[in-house]
Amino acid sequence: MQDPDADTEWNDILRKKGILPPKEKTQDEVDEDALEQQILLQQESVVKTYESMTLDQLDENEDDFSEEDEAAIEIYRQKRLAEWKATQIKNCFGEVVEISGQDYIKEVNKAGEGIWVVLHLYKQGIPLCTLINQHLSEMARKFPQTKFLKSISTTCIPNYPDHNLPTIFVYHEGEMKAQYIGPLVFGGMNLKVEELEWRLSESGAVKTDLEENPKKQIEDKLMSSIRSTLPTRKDSDSEED
Repeated sequence: MQDPDADTEWNDILRKKGILPPKEKTQDEVDEDALEQQILLQQESVVKTYESMTLDQLDENEDDFSEEDEAAIEIYRQKRLAEWKATQIKNCFGEVVEISGQDYIKEVNKAGEGIWVVLHLYKQGIPLCTLINQHLSEMARKFPQTKFLKSISTTCIPNYPDHNLPTIFVYHEGEMKAQYIGPLVFGGMNLKVEELEWRLSESGAVKTDLEENPKKQIEDKLMSSIRSTLPTRKDSDSEED
């Protein structure tokens, strides 16, 4: 009679197919599995301990970990360092920086991987340029991961015509993604910082928390006001009578 617990190749095949039940483990095998599980839990506990640590905490507690953990600890250290560097890069701006034509290639074309650049060409004495510089200063504080620059137009681009001012260029990794040229594009001195934020968010330069275009709300209110002042069809018929 075939012994179902026997270690034969045929029984192994039958167990895999579910014809025979799994072979019962000996006490030694049970004890070995329990020991392996305990070691695994301990390792997981250690991993969770240093996984939640900062770089400084890893350095402070380095002597408390065993040699087996050193490789894993180093991986987490490098991961934390990379995350810290990424955070520093993304939040290293926060203000509008004045540049000249000599700075253009370095500050714009070679801004760095993943960096969005917003460049405002302006001139002193143009009120809308002054207003946009104020708006960009506010946005630079709100979006420190975006690089905001400004430059007097003719020092950045020789003979740049004044009728094109204000001008905003948007770059990503040195490639131009959007351009806004002339006062009509910005809507004149009524331009709100939220409207400019929405415009730049459409280009990808900033990640706005605005849910819809603020200018659309103004336009809707304006159209509603115009419609309320127009005579209705009934009023028109009465006048004709």
